[in-house]
Amino acid sequence: MANLCEVCGKGERSGFNVSHSHLKTKRTWKPNIQRVRALVKGEITRLNVCTRCLRSGKVVRP
Repeated sequence: MANLCEVCGKGERSGFNVSHSHLKTKRTWKPNIQRVRALVKGEITRLNVCTRCLRSGKVVRP
């Protein structure tokens, strides 16, 4: 599944794990993407949407 929200465009972010000794290793944070049925322009379609958009009401579900 794609790690991209089709409503807000939220995607994967990268950064570092930082240990106690301050060594840094690369890591990623992935958004919580759900595949849901949504109402878009009067039609029911399947979208990849982050849970933040679902919770805030940016997606109309049938």
